[in-house]
Amino acid sequence: EVVVVCDFPSQHWKCQSHELAIRGFAGSHFIVSLQGIVQAYKSGVTLQGNTTSLGRWNFSGSFFFSISAITTIGYGNLSPSTVAGRIFCILFALFGIPLNLVLLNEIGQLMLLGAQHCAHRLEEVFRGQKKASLLIKTCALVTGLLLFLLLPPLLFSDKEGWSYEEGFYYSFITLSTIGFGDYVIGMNPDRTYPAWYKNVISLWILFGMAWLALVIKFCISFLE
Repeated sequence: EVVVVCDFPSQHWKCQSHELAIRGFAGSHFIVSLQGIVQAYKSGVTLQGNTTSLGRWNFSGSFFFSISAITTIGYGNLSPSTVAGRIFCILFALFGIPLNLVLLNEIGQLMLLGAQHCAHRLEEVFRGQKKASLLIKTCALVTGLLLFLLLPPLLFSDKEGWSYEEGFYYSFITLSTIGFGDYVIGMNPDRTYPAWYKNVISLWILFGMAWLALVIKFCISFLE
């Protein structure tokens, strides 16, 4: 708080203008300082002795950033700040995105092969291809919904403090590669995250994207 004392009543207007100027100067410096703190926080700089996992360029944080880059999710909460880092990120994405698409395609094919194998087994039981195909598609859909959309929000509620609706929203926005960045894991400074957390979520993203791609492909064929 700034207090300016005036000895003469005739100079009150000058004192008020000086007080307003000092307050504006202090306020502008406060805003600049606050912007610097926010920028440092986004860059992963934290207070010494902080026990949270917000030093985001450690192994788990870098692995999570790599996954968000090659899957084209791009939350926007973390990005390279140096010229060399940006050039490397471009080259990494040029090679990583196609390789990731190949990987997702292989994971999807393995899922399809597993479903077809189960369908053949069920054909022998039900003695009908249509019933077996419908049953296996239903089971695959329900299993995928549980593993990738319905159960993960419970983990996010426990680790992030989100509501179930927020966790479900984050799950779909992430697996569909929309990636708004309004919800990102591991960003709450008041919480301590285990070392395995981001690594497990990274694998969940890969397998979840492959499953959701199969669902979207099925919806496209159904609409066509």
